[in-house]
Amino acid sequence: MAYPGNPGSGRGRGPLIAVLVVLAVLTVSGGTLWYLLSDDEPTNTGAALPTAPAVPDAATAEPGGSTTATPAPAASADPRFVKAGQCVRNEGPAGGKPKLLITECAPRTYEVLRRFDGATSGERDAEAKCGKVEGYTNWYFFDSELDTLDFVLCLKQR
Repeated sequence: MAYPGNPGSGRGRGPLIAVLVVLAVLTVSGGTLWYLLSDDEPTNTGAALPTAPAVPDAATAEPGGSTTATPAPAASADPRFVKAGQCVRNEGPAGGKPKLLITECAPRTYEVLRRFDGATSGERDAEAKCGKVEGYTNWYFFDSELDTLDFVLCLKQR
């Protein structure tokens, strides 16, 4: 027997509320995961490097049309895979955020003198690390949400 003012058994709202809470948690978790996985741009990338094409300059090429022999670029042009001794070029807009690509070493490219893997805190950290590298002219850093993916490149403009 039901009492006056008592909604009855109470079975109607409990499962509905539980389903809505589960859906809300799944929606927020899925959206957060999608955002983190789709954000492949670094949160901050180092020094502004001048934009320059990677075309050999006739005045600096060796006789016979070849340029100085250097290590070949990796299979990927992504700077996350560059090693010391390889070269990169800046494909980013002049005065904007640099976009480095691994390339053959040539005039107006940047040779990687040293690579520091591990957590970086930004510009000051990159300057401090590269300050100990003889002959560097520019630096570049990649600072991601995962410190294990961070790196600093100490570069020398060719």
